[in-house]
Amino acid sequence: MIVTVTLNPSVDRTVEVDELRRGEVLRASSSRVDPGGKGINVARALARHGIETKAVVALGGAEGDHLAALLDRAGIDVTPVRIEKAIRSNITVVEPDGTTTKLNEPGAVLTAGELRRIVDAAVAASAGADWLVASGSLPPGTAPSVYADLVERLAGTGTRVAIDTSGTALAASLPARPSLVKPNHDELAACAGRHLLTLGDVVEACHALRERGAGAVLASLGPVGAVLVDGADARLAYAPDTVPVSSVGAGDALLAGFLAAGGEGTDALIQAVAWGTAAVTLPGSRMPGPADIQPDDVLLAPTIPSDLPLTQA
Repeated sequence: MIVTVTLNPSVDRTVEVDELRRGEVLRASSSRVDPGGKGINVARALARHGIETKAVVALGGAEGDHLAALLDRAGIDVTPVRIEKAIRSNITVVEPDGTTTKLNEPGAVLTAGELRRIVDAAVAASAGADWLVASGSLPPGTAPSVYADLVERLAGTGTRVAIDTSGTALAASLPARPSLVKPNHDELAACAGRHLLTLGDVVEACHALRERGAGAVLASLGPVGAVLVDGADARLAYAPDTVPVSSVGAGDALLAGFLAAGGEGTDALIQAVAWGTAAVTLPGSRMPGPADIQPDDVLLAPTIPSDLPLTQA
């Protein structure tokens, strides 16, 4: 079983427009509402493949009720933790060429008691689980050490922890030695403290995160693919000729695919890229199902071209 915890969930509305133009009244060609939050997206992707999963989610306000209904409709096994303030609503605007503009609210401030209940619920739900996925932005005012606390509380239990976050929360999680971290290009660059201009820069930054405590690093690089560094070797997998529809949730699908395939090694990397690639071809933050996954389209680079510029990452 794979457990996810989402401290800052959302109700996500995605609208499609012909062109995003500031200061004008735009008519959407379509719209959809999905459950939002990185951990929730991972759980949604796993559930579509019949993989046992449980989502620990903070729920508050009318938006929380709406999110709970959406998750129930999606067949997600939810451990709800009620909070006083309303969770956030996010808006994503997608243009025909796949360009995505996101407007994300900051989210509800959690009390110390609410945060403690969520962490306790996540630890309890993880009993006997293969993985706990702690992912997404932190609510305003939440200590960046919260994900590190989860790693430390699950140490020695047999449940591995995957971290997918950014900024100080990512940096603070590393000394706790999570089994896996999954940054994207920008998150990896911020954690490294420098621009990453080539694939060689990415590999060096991944090795640096391992030296700081991460067991393995799975870096998602958009159309460039994904790099896995879990030892002395680094591997790159990618899917050429992909026409994007929406990039929302693609990194979450990539992480779900990696964990669904065992959470380590080349085969898991290929599945991860297949799941992430499928996600970008779907509207909104829809998660791919079995029929959408095409692992045979994923290529594994024989070597990583270290001087390849990351202009598309």
